[in-house]
Amino acid sequence: MTVETTGKKNRDTRNTGPGRLLIAVYAVFAISATARAGYQILTKFSDAPLAHILSAFAAVVYIVATVSLAKPGRTWFKVSLAAVLVEMVGVVVVGAISLFDPVAFPHDTVWSLFGRGYGFVPLILPVLGLLWLYRRRPAPLTQ
Repeated sequence: MTVETTGKKNRDTRNTGPGRLLIAVYAVFAISATARAGYQILTKFSDAPLAHILSAFAAVVYIVATVSLAKPGRTWFKVSLAAVLVEMVGVVVVGAISLFDPVAFPHDTVWSLFGRGYGFVPLILPVLGLLWLYRRRPAPLTQ
């Protein structure tokens, strides 16, 4: 299957230009969230199991986003979109709960307080990711 570009740049890839920086930031968050979750689960899991499970979930979301943003094609676009949307919902929901019910999260996650511990990058990153995905959405299939 080929994608016609009709005079426009091929938008079937997301790993060019600013997309490279976006992927790099996602990769850094994938590594840091994985390390944080691993450490928390190994050393403090019984203190706050929900927070540590959410840290691990966030790590998986960042890994999926990193890989899918780097891969070309419609399927990977859909995976990227799903991962970034899950990230957005996660950071908003966990951020709100941790703000209004701090007892629910006795230990921070990457998404606690809307990513305050990470300079609010976890809140800004999915917005930038969705904007980039919108700009790089695959062209409609032509028959």
